[in-house]
Amino acid sequence: VQLQASGGGSVQVGGSLRLSCAASGFSLVSHAVGWFRQAPGEEREGVSCITPNDDTTFYGDSAKGRFTITRDKAKNTMYLQINNLKPEDTAVYYCAADWLVIPGTCPLKFYEYDLWGQGTLVTVSS
Repeated sequence: VQLQASGGGSVQVGGSLRLSCAASGFSLVSHAVGWFRQAPGEEREGVSCITPNDDTTFYGDSAKGRFTITRDKAKNTMYLQINNLKPEDTAVYYCAADWLVIPGTCPLKFYEYDLWGQGTLVTVSS
C-alpha cells in the first residue's frame, strides 16, 4: 500500500505544472485524498482534497483559482494542476490518503491523513 508522487520541477513564474500521485494496493476513489505542501520552516499546508466516491473537491485559501485536483479511477492516480505559478508556491508537495471514509467530506488538515507519498519538490523562480 503506497502513494508515489511525481511531476515536480523548477519552473519560472507564470508557468504551469501537473503533479501526479499514483496509488497502489488500494483504491484512490474509495478514500478522501489530498495534496499538501510544505515550505522550509513552515507547517504542512492543505492545498486541496477530493471526497471519497463522489469527486467533490475542496481547496485551501491559497489554492483557490490556480490549482485543480482531479482523480482518474482507471489509472488509480490523482493529479494537481497548478497554473500561473508564483514564488510562494515553492515547496515540497505531498499526496495523502485518509483511511476514515466519511461520504461527502475530505479534510484539509494534515494530521487527518494516514498514508503519505514521498513528496515532490516544486521550485518557482523569477
